[in-house]
Amino acid sequence: MMKMKPLFLQLSLLTICLSGYAQSSPAKKLNEVFNPKSNSVLVTAHRGDWRNTAENSVQALKNCVAMGVDIMELDLKRTKDGHLVIMHDVTIDRTTTGKGNASDYTLAEIQSFYLRSGTGHPTKHRVPTFNEILAASKNKIIIDVDKGYDYFQEVVKALRETGTTGEIIVNVKNNTTLAGLESEQGPIADDITIMEIVDMARPDAMQIIDSYRKHQRTIIQANFKTDTLAVLKDLGKLRANYGLWINSLWPEQNGGRDDDRAVEENQPEESWGWLLNHRANMIQTDRPKELILYLQHKKLHL
Repeated sequence: MMKMKPLFLQLSLLTICLSGYAQSSPAKKLNEVFNPKSNSVLVTAHRGDWRNTAENSVQALKNCVAMGVDIMELDLKRTKDGHLVIMHDVTIDRTTTGKGNASDYTLAEIQSFYLRSGTGHPTKHRVPTFNEILAASKNKIIIDVDKGYDYFQEVVKALRETGTTGEIIVNVKNNTTLAGLESEQGPIADDITIMEIVDMARPDAMQIIDSYRKHQRTIIQANFKTDTLAVLKDLGKLRANYGLWINSLWPEQNGGRDDDRAVEENQPEESWGWLLNHRANMIQTDRPKELILYLQHKKLHL
């Protein structure tokens, strides 16, 4: 019986967490990101719940919602007949039972294949379209469109048509100023939430970040291979103007403050705790359940 107690406690914490989440809509959560006084932290599941189902699938989204995840990160590709589908790689070889580039297939053709699980085994799930994901996520969970900048205008159009503008983050071109971005895309509408990914080791990192001050719905994703960069001492100050997103996925994105250190080495304070001390209010993880429990224990995941 004693061996079952930790699991019971974990499930109890997760139940408390999920009951709290029913009270806050995705749009409200996303708005709170831009409140510099807020201590709440949003959890992003990298490519959905890929450890338990096919990545970038509708089932992954459903699992994330059930788990209490705040944001599902996904990626886009365009089919031969012009449909945006959810796919990370250029090719479909790794994640489906088919082979070749996503752009080589029509929507009907690409949806004839089955998605593979994280272990590589075929599942019963199919490649979803972007519109299918938007329909499934609406009023339930925030979506982060990572690899989708090539289709930026199409993404914005889809958000307008589906009424999901306030629930979606659109990643833009890495290490690019707002002026550089708008020279390619035209003016970015004030109600579109964008995320600029910045290599913090760049000598112009702060100049790139400062250029986004006039776009009030900007999130900065700060990436750094080493945690000794001088610029990181003031990282938390970015919260005065931006949401601050840090990946805990792999050590090269966070100076070794990663998921495996938190879970496998049992050093959550040295990994996730370090990110919190630098005022990250969004963390992208491959261990969403564990991170939610950690944040819930600290009363930072409302």
